[in-house]
Amino acid sequence: MFAFTEMKAQNHSFEFYNGTFNFIADSSIITNASQDISTESIKKFYKDVNNGNYKPLISALTTYKEKYKLNDWIYYQLIRKTAEQISPKAENYTRYTLYKWFLINKCGYDARLAIGNGQIIFYVRNDEDISDIPFFIIDGKKYMCLNYHDYGKLFKQANTYKPVNISIPEAINAFSYKVTRMPDFKPDSYIDKDVDFSYKQKTYHFKLKVNNNVESIFANYPGVDFESYFNIPLSRETYSSLIPMLRNNLHGMNQKKGVDYLMRFTRYAFLYESDQDNFGKEKRLSPEETLLNKYSDCDDRAALFFYLVKEIYNLPMVALLYPTHLTMAVGFDKPFKGDFLIYNGKKYAFCEPTPQPQNLKIGQLSAQLKNITYKIVYDYQPIK
Repeated sequence: MFAFTEMKAQNHSFEFYNGTFNFIADSSIITNASQDISTESIKKFYKDVNNGNYKPLISALTTYKEKYKLNDWIYYQLIRKTAEQISPKAENYTRYTLYKWFLINKCGYDARLAIGNGQIIFYVRNDEDISDIPFFIIDGKKYMCLNYHDYGKLFKQANTYKPVNISIPEAINAFSYKVTRMPDFKPDSYIDKDVDFSYKQKTYHFKLKVNNNVESIFANYPGVDFESYFNIPLSRETYSSLIPMLRNNLHGMNQKKGVDYLMRFTRYAFLYESDQDNFGKEKRLSPEETLLNKYSDCDDRAALFFYLVKEIYNLPMVALLYPTHLTMAVGFDKPFKGDFLIYNGKKYAFCEPTPQPQNLKIGQLSAQLKNITYKIVYDYQPIK
């Protein structure tokens, strides 16, 4: 059961990427709680905290979101850290989860709880094509699980868990996993990473600004659709340390040579290792994570290559998914030599951004893939 502590309001402050988040947790929303999980105790938690003075905290969260234009996924990280301040995860996991659930609902998102097997499962409504994480269907709507990773192998099949039905009027919005804007991390939180790359007997040196906060943001990020994945941007400092240098290096090259340079930069400036060897599981890295990490695989290279070509040349591109490989093809402004595919009446030249046994040029496809069926999983058409 829950009981209110006889505490005064708690003032909290913590660094959150762009700046400092300050909030007051009124004593009327601070509860003691056992680790016991039941429908009754959850309903009592909601009733008690809902009757408390929680609105200033919600106002602080929404104001911070609007000020820094946080995407939902980044905003959820803020809510997580706020719940951790009020009720540390290691101290009482049930209570920590209940605060996350309460806060995200009061911030307008349709989030639910389910219980079973002595576990409390937290999930949120989402209308996007998300893979590799558990989900539930309630009244024809899909809810993605936000905390299954906390249980690891102890997480059971979805039918193990029974939803807790609590009506929350504010909880009306679907949650989005799209990340279209990275936080403006503080400049002093970046570190330098030296990257060397040879092209046509000349060595190019890059001193990239990379930030370890990027890995924490995407630590539990799911497999989003390829359009969402390919369009995750770089943070401002990382962008400024790479894109102007690339533009300078490409000066004087025609379009095809420039794309060839970017293809080989993506292919050879970073060490290759499969996700299984690198992480022990399938994990797609955002372009900035690929720049940050020592190793990356074909998914990561394809996303980085796409980002660079889009940013510098903004050409049409398609992503080709094979059973065990992801690669790219580019639609050039002028005719080109080599192998190509035709998609929706337009020619695209194969551009392989991942190391292969052969030294593939633009318009060359790996011999191992020539007779293998592929699927177009993303078709990018610039807005002219």
